[in-house]
Amino acid sequence: MPKALPVIDTTAPVCCAPVAAGAMTDADALEIALRLKALADPVRVKIVSHLFGASAGEESSGELATVLGLSESTVSHHLTQLRKAGLVLSHRRGMNMFHQVRPDALQALCAALDPNCCT
Repeated sequence: MPKALPVIDTTAPVCCAPVAAGAMTDADALEIALRLKALADPVRVKIVSHLFGASAGEESSGELATVLGLSESTVSHHLTQLRKAGLVLSHRRGMNMFHQVRPDALQALCAALDPNCCT
């Protein structure tokens, strides 16, 4: 069974010097690695991709499960990992959970990996 991601502060996107800037601190390297680990699963990449393309800017767990051909519990597990990494926001509306991507978190991750990506 895979090791669970440690809980990290997801109140702000990754905020550290780009990898290309030289040696990183252990804390900065851990923040980047945990976010990359959350994306290191094809289902999670598909979830993020689908959420970016959602017409309303968000999707319910049930809609994601249907589109991906997975059970709601499987989709919920993957969304939990993305949420813990600060890449997805979720909120309840009635009986349903709705999810959306945090573009700022993904842009910050891109900028930390490649300082020229977002200029």
